[in-house]
Amino acid sequence: AGPRPAPAPDARAHPAGPPPAPGPAAAGQTDAVQDARAIAAACATLAELREAIAAFDGCALKHSARSCVFADGNPAARVMVIGEAPGREEDRLGKPFVGRSGQLLDRMLAAIGLSRDHPDPARAVYITNVLPWRPPENREPASDEIAMMKAFLTRHIALADPDILLLMGRSAAATLLDSTAGITRLRGSWHMVLGRPALPTFHPAALLRNPALKRVAWADLLALQARLEAPR
Repeated sequence: AGPRPAPAPDARAHPAGPPPAPGPAAAGQTDAVQDARAIAAACATLAELREAIAAFDGCALKHSARSCVFADGNPAARVMVIGEAPGREEDRLGKPFVGRSGQLLDRMLAAIGLSRDHPDPARAVYITNVLPWRPPENREPASDEIAMMKAFLTRHIALADPDILLLMGRSAAATLLDSTAGITRLRGSWHMVLGRPALPTFHPAALLRNPALKRVAWADLLALQARLEAPR
């Protein structure tokens, strides 16, 4: 018998013509991400970045939140702490980490000689979040919200230029490490983010929900302290 004829192409597997254009929502999100990147890159100072974020209309969270929560602490600090997003108290007061989680964070940092109010950069911290606006009902940040605001976060890090990053919780770690791993797996190990060492650890809110985690969080703080005290 002669050779079999080649099977007809599967139209479902190989559709004719170009792929369909993205829908309006997807296209709008892409435009917002591109706009955010361009706006963030044009900021030369922290003050300019703060104004640019406050004026950015691409993220719907801006319209449901009361405050744009930019940062707190000493911008010259060696350590930059990055959390997830403002909560109710942070939204009300316009400062990051001022609720119960913030009070616990301050105690944790004080235990290794650090403070957001200290004038000495070697003993100070500078604090911000992945998102500057509170998600409704304190829900977790959505992936599209993080994608829109990531350029502002990375520019914030570049302008503050800390020596070390402390990533509090899964959202901060996943955003800056481009990882899908959970915080339990990521915590306690050093990573490089934008050319500087970064240490993921549990968010203080997780420690309030599960006090048993405080032991491993303390180990992470001791690792941070050792890194700060090591010769440069």
